[in-house]
Amino acid sequence: MMTVIDKSLLAMVILRVLSGSIEVSAGLLMLKLNSLEKAFYINTMLALVGPTVLIVTTAIALFGLADKISVPRMICLFTGITLIFISVNVK
Repeated sequence: MMTVIDKSLLAMVILRVLSGSIEVSAGLLMLKLNSLEKAFYINTMLALVGPTVLIVTTAIALFGLADKISVPRMICLFTGITLIFISVNVK
């Protein structure tokens, strides 16, 4: 029996699997290179991947749910995401 998968859900799943694959590959590359400096550099590059995937997957979900979520609830979600990024950047 074939199930219909929502395009938004499929896009989110693909992005998360890709993100996880990048993370695992980076870990294996760190292990192979066996250098603290190079591992640190790879880790800083990974710092760009996580937030980007978070923003993109959240945006996909919100567009997919736009007709099902009320405007106040959507504003709360955007506010929460904004607060996450502000808290990460606060020293």
